[in-house]
Amino acid sequence: MSTNVEEIKKDPGAGAAKRPPRSKKSNGQWKVDGQEPLNKNEIDKAEDNGLNVRTRIEEVYSKGGFGSIDPTDLHGRFRWWGLYTQRKPGIDGGRTATLEPHELEDEYFMLRVRIDGGKLTTEQLRTIADISNDFGRGSADLTDRQNIQLHWIEIENVPEIWQRLEAVGLQTTEACGDVPRVILGSPVAGIAADELIDPTPAIEEISRRYIGDPSLSNLPRKYKTAITGHPSQDVVHEINDCSFVAVEHPEKGIGYDLWVGGALSTVPRFAERLGTWVAPDQVVETWLGVTEIFRDYGYRRLRNKARMKFLLADWGPEKFRDILETEYLGYKLADGPAPEKPMTAGDHVGVHKQADGKYYIGVSLIAGRASGTLLGQIADLAEKFGSTRLRTTPHQKILFLDIEESDVDEVVAGLDALGLSSRKDLFRRSTMACTGIEFCKLAIVETKQTAADAMATLEERLAGIDLPHPISLHLNGCPNSCARIQTADIGLKGQLVTTDDGVQTPGFQVHVGGGLASKDRDEAGLGRTVRGLKVTVEGLSDYVEKFVRRFLDGRGDTETFSEWAHRVDEEELV
Repeated sequence: MSTNVEEIKKDPGAGAAKRPPRSKKSNGQWKVDGQEPLNKNEIDKAEDNGLNVRTRIEEVYSKGGFGSIDPTDLHGRFRWWGLYTQRKPGIDGGRTATLEPHELEDEYFMLRVRIDGGKLTTEQLRTIADISNDFGRGSADLTDRQNIQLHWIEIENVPEIWQRLEAVGLQTTEACGDVPRVILGSPVAGIAADELIDPTPAIEEISRRYIGDPSLSNLPRKYKTAITGHPSQDVVHEINDCSFVAVEHPEKGIGYDLWVGGALSTVPRFAERLGTWVAPDQVVETWLGVTEIFRDYGYRRLRNKARMKFLLADWGPEKFRDILETEYLGYKLADGPAPEKPMTAGDHVGVHKQADGKYYIGVSLIAGRASGTLLGQIADLAEKFGSTRLRTTPHQKILFLDIEESDVDEVVAGLDALGLSSRKDLFRRSTMACTGIEFCKLAIVETKQTAADAMATLEERLAGIDLPHPISLHLNGCPNSCARIQTADIGLKGQLVTTDDGVQTPGFQVHVGGGLASKDRDEAGLGRTVRGLKVTVEGLSDYVEKFVRRFLDGRGDTETFSEWAHRVDEEELV
């Protein structure tokens, strides 16, 4: 029987064989799809837990040298112990995307020292300084996740480095890899006069119980935690996978507001509140529940969809909370209020009074760059004035604790002599930079020295200018946003830029007007991007200076840089 022509016109599929419904492709969610590995990364993790590579490093690779390392360990499991191969010198940014990883890498390692909550003693810092000088050519950088990174590390020396670190209570365990990374904690935990609650017990218990636990060492991808009890909300909670922010419940008192699913990189997404109030004694088990949800339900088929933010985007906070309470906690969490807007700066730069009457002093390095020598000098200076406690921050700063009031001026002078500023500098305080092309295999442009040069030039040219608030300048060597470019007033994403003469040169795509919740803005917001808004490395200082002067000339009476940048026409931003 022939098919009616008019029916075919109305329905082009008429007369054709009905196709069976397309089977839904697995996302690799363990609780939904089973645990069959769906890509090479998942196969490697299933074959051998990343934590197990330590034995091979100690017993085989450190004795056989770089050439003895199995490639699967080198490019995967080494990360579970804070080790990445660093970039081979002399490879320009134009070749970053064209060379294979083994062609980019050197036979040296970056080693990341994990510092949960940013808590350091002078003994620990001096140990890191000695390791830097003995094994890392004096290299040392403070990261924006409260860690310290060393470079030029050879595999032969890693066992001794671990012994030295662990002898003073430090570790590199799960500093990288598909694991719970370092726990960001308020740098003023337990000391600030205006602190709502001290998160230190929760941070220490999570670290003690679960860092290095094989049951949590195979997550879909990296997993970042932040906990603060300070009203400045000083742990960038909006861009972490799981965050607890101190809040006062009108009936239950002080506890924590739970945020889930934040991250930046190439697909930025802010965390969302689950609307819960978490009691202090519920924080650890709630963290565990959120982490296990990520392990069990996180997407594993595609690496670029394997972060918590994609799961939360699909589920929404209501479903996530329901799964957390019903499948993992076994009880309902109380509803709770949102935190109030921060009214003080979360970088803690400057001189501040502690709850016990002593003082802490927050200082800025230049874009996080330090050295083994400088770290040793910092420890010496602190001890000279009776302090043995220091803190790193999520803003590449370092805090000196327990300074007597009578010693403050002398300590500030000593810090200045070391090149560490406790002043509210025009740009130094608010400039951050990632590792960049100097060491990173993903980078396209140099960042640390570029940031230092731009900062020095701008502070000279704009000396005497009275900014209504700090203007943050964040430099990233590639699109991955380790330096949080989308949440800066001026965020710079490294790429090759074509000049008017048609020549490709290192430069940046510019993001403007981003930021996290602070005393200058009510809530987090991403920076604005304008098509064609790019600047070369050489032209960076000129561009930022012009930008700042336009802002000062054109802003409203109470308008912030972010508000101005989002309001003006695109022509004002070019």
